[in-house]
Amino acid sequence: MTLCALLLSMAGATLTYLASTQQKLLSAPLRPHTHLVAMAIAIGGVVAWLEAAGTGAGIAATLTTWMLTWVTLPYLAWWRGASEPTRAGSR
Repeated sequence: MTLCALLLSMAGATLTYLASTQQKLLSAPLRPHTHLVAMAIAIGGVVAWLEAAGTGAGIAATLTTWMLTWVTLPYLAWWRGASEPTRAGSR
């Protein structure tokens, strides 16, 4: 159940990131309705964490999973784009 909770929480956070206009991992953000799908998956992750770990630990595990996912994805986008040459004059 813990693995299911972890995967659901990570999938919800990843879809939320990829649907954002600020994301740099894809060339274009996902469609706007993806936010609703991401929210449904994230709520499933919350429920799974609450079932697996209890109330207090489930909330903490959910927030920690979201945080780690949202911190990792921009670094992944940076690492993926680090090998591409930058345009002259751009920072």
